[in-house]
Amino acid sequence: MAERSFSVPLIVRGTVIEGDAIDHGGRGGGVSFTAPDVGPHVGTLALATPGAMADLYTLTLDQIFDYLGDLGSRLSPRTNRWTEEAFELSCRTSGLGRDILGAMYENMGAMLDPRSLREAAANAIGLDFLERWVDVPLQGNVTSRVRAFGARTVHIVAGNAPGTSLLTVARNAITRGDAIIKTPSNDPLTAAAIARTMIDMAPDHPLTKHLSIAYWKGGDAAVEAKLYDPKHIEKIVAWGGMASIKHIAKYVQPGVELVALDPKLSSTIIGEEAFADEATMMQAAGALALDGGGLNQEGCVNARVVWVQSGTDDAGLERLNRFGRMVYDAIQALPSYLSGPAVRLDRALAEEVDALRLGGDDWYRVIGGGPEGAVIVSQMDEPVEFATLLANRVLNLVPVDDLDTPVRAVTSYTQTIGIWPETLKRELRDRLALHGAQRLVTLGHAVGMPNHGIQDAIEPWRRMCRWIVEEEAVAA
Repeated sequence: MAERSFSVPLIVRGTVIEGDAIDHGGRGGGVSFTAPDVGPHVGTLALATPGAMADLYTLTLDQIFDYLGDLGSRLSPRTNRWTEEAFELSCRTSGLGRDILGAMYENMGAMLDPRSLREAAANAIGLDFLERWVDVPLQGNVTSRVRAFGARTVHIVAGNAPGTSLLTVARNAITRGDAIIKTPSNDPLTAAAIARTMIDMAPDHPLTKHLSIAYWKGGDAAVEAKLYDPKHIEKIVAWGGMASIKHIAKYVQPGVELVALDPKLSSTIIGEEAFADEATMMQAAGALALDGGGLNQEGCVNARVVWVQSGTDDAGLERLNRFGRMVYDAIQALPSYLSGPAVRLDRALAEEVDALRLGGDDWYRVIGGGPEGAVIVSQMDEPVEFATLLANRVLNLVPVDDLDTPVRAVTSYTQTIGIWPETLKRELRDRLALHGAQRLVTLGHAVGMPNHGIQDAIEPWRRMCRWIVEEEAVAA
């Protein structure tokens, strides 16, 4: 694609600020963009007083859902110049292919379907708590009344998929929060495109006025030391890598809570039932291809290390090697709107895969290995030493004789585990949870996220709220 310059605006509660631009390099593709210097605007970026959020409480939940539904109907890049520009920049900076990104941007409106959002809010928080004070009788002739209030929050969003920014906007609106979204360098325009659409749609609406979008280089003390202060915010919701989360944690103090959606790795456990016959093997391979190859393996939810109860004897390894070929072929057959060859090969990973191939077949079998991805089949019950690097649709299949090995391998960094068959999931779920697993799914469904409101073993919707209680003591 031809090079193109992109300008990322600073948006402060309905006001678009451009100019005073600083050049920034994108993380992917060497693409640069410009954005205003945020430093001089920190004073206005922070809400002047928490009392200024009162206008959000003139809105009913029905009005909020209607607003979001209307916003969703306006986000198609075919008709919206702001999202079209965000899509074009993402095609240059993202690890997702153009077809995948095209489907994501085109389907952004569906994420704001009022019925779906209502279900999510009901499951994650409870509609009554968002709408009114809820009586909660207690022992001792005391009645408490509880309500969920919004918070002044900085959201540091991830750039691996545009839906993260949209989800943040929706959660902020439904919880009646005041949000400052710090955009990522590999997707600096999506959140701004949503905010500009809100301004075009309803410039004076409270939901428009309580959303700000800014890009600054992470670690800029001139911005962060002033902004991450309890005078200005109550919460930081951070999606990010290990270094980023550790850096942000330095600003946590009384009055500032960190809600960390930190880096995770996901895996798979496949029981011996997968080898019942050829058709069952093909079915399991197709499901695993979705978990490992979907979204180009860019998400925390994607499978990487796959524990397979094939057995570690010669017959078991022969079964697993055949299964590995089926998985590789199934990944190559995924439709382009779900998966495709690596946009940018990870050099360190590519060197490790090449080294395994040169080392012969005694310890590992490598199927594939170029931009199209690879399946590495361990010939022993241990994953590759570089398992944390697995990306670019590269899976590592590991044979085991029993399922104690994959259970013991689970840690607090393990997010999603796809499991086959379904009966095995119910058998292992308590043990996996105790070891640290956070989400257990039917194999082939790791990439989807239902509206249960739970993520990374926490309830981020509830954590975004300030839970206020009023108590009334009644004389006996």
